Amino acid sequence: MDLIGVYLREAMDEGCPVCRILRSYEESQIETILYEHVNDPEVRKKFRKSLGLCTYHAWKTLEKAYSEPLLGPLGVAIIYEDVLSRYIGFLEDGRVSKEEGCFLCELVREKERSTIEGFADRIDELLPVYESSNAILCRRHYEMLLSEVARRDNDKATVLKEIQLKKLRKLRERLKSFIDKFDYLSKEEPTKEETSSLPLTIEALKGLETGITLGGRGNSKNVKRGLLKWR
Repeated sequence: MDLIGVYLREAMDEGCPVCRILRSYEESQIETILYEHVNDPEVRKKFRKSLGLCTYHAWKTLEKAYSEPLLGPLGVAIIYEDVLSRYIGFLEDGRVSKEEGCFLCELVREKERSTIEGFADRIDELLPVYESSNAILCRRHYEMLLSEVARRDNDKATVLKEIQLKKLRKLRERLKSFIDKFDYLSKEEPTKEETSSLPLTIEALKGLETGITLGGRGNSKNVKRGLLKWR
């Protein structure tokens, strides 16, 4: 198995392996920006175009800055002073602020696409690993992978579907058992496996929080329409 295959295999611990890869990638990109690119002209240009990052990534970046003793809030403050100045310039000129898409969201989308394609490229090697693991692809990434695999090999897509259903049914049984332990007649405490079934069920349906699963910057067009009357 090549390096990409090993990378995917190692992500099949618990929950959605693609979500976990994306979350790790997202955090590494935020760290790179804060450690290396605060004063990078090209990165500054991207921040200006999107008036900072999307809501999710903006707060995630600030959280990361405060959580790292070697970082602190200074780098984020420098970036957003520049962005704020651009926004003030729009208002002073009587213009509606222009807000393009979050470039960090786009990086994560590209990583998502390459991860799904990498999984599909190695489906023969990775399907048995996925089947025997505790991982469960979230609905979004299962559907993306299923579509990509079906485009190449319908038989493999059928096997993937069967494996996914088997995993989800097993998860449902764990969740039902967790619920049953709350019956007043039950004398047993929920096991660790049963307790973890609830967050894993939410993850299987909704995925982990990233900029792309939360929808990026949202529907800014409606906000802009509302602002036009104040020009």
